[in-house]
Amino acid sequence: MRATPRLAGSLLAASASAGGLLLLAAGPAAAGGSPAPRPTVGTAGTSFLTATVVEPGQPVRVSASTGDHLYWSFAASAGQTDRVTVTVTLPPAGGRHGAATYTADVFDGLRRRQACTAGPQNATAAAGAASVRLRCTLRQVRAWAEPWSDDPLPGTYYLRLSASSLPEQDLGQRIQADVRISARNGDAQPAGAKLKAPLSPAVNPGTTLAPGAAPEASPSAASSAPKPSDRVKGWFSWPSSRWWWTLGGGVLAAAVAVGGYNLTRHPRHWSSTRRSPAGPGRSGQM
Repeated sequence: MRATPRLAGSLLAASASAGGLLLLAAGPAAAGGSPAPRPTVGTAGTSFLTATVVEPGQPVRVSASTGDHLYWSFAASAGQTDRVTVTVTLPPAGGRHGAATYTADVFDGLRRRQACTAGPQNATAAAGAASVRLRCTLRQVRAWAEPWSDDPLPGTYYLRLSASSLPEQDLGQRIQADVRISARNGDAQPAGAKLKAPLSPAVNPGTTLAPGAAPEASPSAASSAPKPSDRVKGWFSWPSSRWWWTLGGGVLAAAVAVGGYNLTRHPRHWSSTRRSPAGPGRSGQM
């Protein structure tokens, strides 16, 4: 049976309609697969209270003046290792009068300065340098810590960019700061690892190994120690050296006690003589 031109046109129209619906349905799905780029942050605070909130991975580009203290804040969770990268674009070399030192400091929520495990946290820019780069890799954020320690805990952290040791004539010149904060996830309990091998390996005293020979497996100290039942049998076995030492010590202690008593006791006739100074035969005189 041959299809008429009207039927063929209807089929083509239906196919085109179905294809358009599929494209409309696939459009949002494709757009949702790749996340939209985060907007660039163009502001910075001047203190801890006014610090600009930045998410890890969000670009930051701020125009400021030389000598300003710039503050940003970001959140860190347990198990993360955060890294801060700051690039400062300096004013033209013809308008500067000397070198300047830039510092990137990171503080926790209690305003405690956190140490960097890697990266130049301080950098000095020469008078002719065009830019200076700072990096700071923080310690891994822990899930818990002792009250007396300064270990990094989950919460808000602050980044401060400051300049020091620069000529007074250079204050107020325009600079540009590009900040990048990245976070790498890891184990939230770095201190809860299990001990895979004993701290003190088993030793077998008295054995000598030949050069190049592999050591043999030796029993541990716990397995070679005498059992409690063997210790009790050793104490009550007769005759043994422990019994002889015990009997000898008891006899010696008794002899010393008797001798000491004889040396320190007072004779009874001395005391009776001292009580009757009149002497014999005088008791009847008036």
